[in-house]
Amino acid sequence: MTVRTRKLIGSMAIVGFLGLYIAVVATLAERLPTNWIVQLVFFVVAGVSWGGPLIPLIAWMNRGR
Repeated sequence: MTVRTRKLIGSMAIVGFLGLYIAVVATLAERLPTNWIVQLVFFVVAGVSWGGPLIPLIAWMNRGR
């Protein structure tokens, strides 16, 4: 598989994953208590943790160069 094909597939997977991730985070955020500390911790964790699952995908996309 060429790098170009991998990047196309990976880009579509990233967009799909982020759409699903945003929907899940927004749904969970609605159920949080109104305590600002809880919301702050939740959004900091949610804002950083989306990148972890994408690292192997990005590495796969760039393999073969």
